[in-house]
Amino acid sequence: MRPIRALFPLVLFLAMPAMVQAEVLALHCGQLFDSAAGRNRAEQTIVVAEGKVREVRAGLAAVDGARSVDLRGHTCSPGWIDLHVHLGNQSSAQSYSEGFRLNPEFTVLRSVGYARKTLQAGFTTVRDLGGETTLALRDAIAQGLVEGPRVYAAGKSIATTGGHADPTNGMNHLLEDAIGEPGPAEGVINSPEEARQAVRERYQDGSDVIKITATGGVLSYARSGDGPQFTVDEVRAVVEAANDYGYRVAAHAHGKEGIRRAIVGGVTSIEHGTYMDDEIFALMKKNGTWYVPTISAGRFVAEKAKIDGFYPDVVRPKAARIGALIQTTFGQAHRAGVRIGFGTDAGVSLHGDNADEFLFMVEAGMPAAAALQTATVNAAEVLGVTDIGQLAPGFRADVVAMPGDPLADIQAVKAVDFVMKDGVVYIQP
Repeated sequence: MRPIRALFPLVLFLAMPAMVQAEVLALHCGQLFDSAAGRNRAEQTIVVAEGKVREVRAGLAAVDGARSVDLRGHTCSPGWIDLHVHLGNQSSAQSYSEGFRLNPEFTVLRSVGYARKTLQAGFTTVRDLGGETTLALRDAIAQGLVEGPRVYAAGKSIATTGGHADPTNGMNHLLEDAIGEPGPAEGVINSPEEARQAVRERYQDGSDVIKITATGGVLSYARSGDGPQFTVDEVRAVVEAANDYGYRVAAHAHGKEGIRRAIVGGVTSIEHGTYMDDEIFALMKKNGTWYVPTISAGRFVAEKAKIDGFYPDVVRPKAARIGALIQTTFGQAHRAGVRIGFGTDAGVSLHGDNADEFLFMVEAGMPAAAALQTATVNAAEVLGVTDIGQLAPGFRADVVAMPGDPLADIQAVKAVDFVMKDGVVYIQP
């Protein structure tokens, strides 16, 4: 059984902005969030040409040869980066049956709406951590066929047999027998050698990043939500093979032992990290491991676990127990000095509500400026991309703007009404 190579042509007659922005624009911002410094700078003008920031000037004076865009009542920020999304789906009471009913073509088309919502919420770049069809969506966005954020896609997550991303979990024996035992091509491994093969399969698929499921998961159709599911040797094999191809590795992980093994094995980031403690925080700091908390998903699943029938009985206790803990763990990690990148797990939580994560971070004790840095300079560093996350000469012209000042009132992030990606304006006041 091979994962679907999502190569469907997407001929969608959508009203799109011109993808080549020939004119020079001058964005006159009442304030500009300097993501490198973590502070606002008053009255700044961003000069945009050919999809890049040409210069940033103090003051609001007109720029010769440029068309002015009035954002004087706004705070401008680098476009935000969400390091953990799943654009191919969104949680509902029907999610567990959709895999048996919906064709991949429908999944791709549905994801177009999710991508547009994400971009319009101010997120100009995302890292999609699981979903084969997202590879096609990524390419369609890059070619200007549909609107959406810039996508760095993992494709199929790598799991162990029965693990969080084993595609046969929850199937009856007849279906399992008909499909066959999944292996590295399907992202299921049980040895270091198979781990290397699975990475090479992701390279063949065209993935941009590698994701492993180092522990059980909340929403998988399996009992354990936090038990370790990879050996250290298997993690190391994934990381070594990933390094050969220039990939970074993200590890879904809830339980402490699985988190420890993933860190020791050399992953770039821990996703969720529910049961981390001071010992794990110290290990992360020693190894330079990033933390992507996904508070939004934790709160979402904890709330939905209260609704009869929203989740299967095997999932519901995990959702109630684990989901409610992530925000507390985030606050502890922040106080311990762990490096944090922004991620929501949108697709578990709702697409378009990504900015809620900022509110949850501040609620847990992180200053607003630091929260914005997690989605700009920090997230760019996690990705290993050097031309996003700041508004400075030579960087991509990814700009979001909102009325008010998010450093004074973080609720402002929910009022984004200007979005530019690569110098193209998608929404404006």
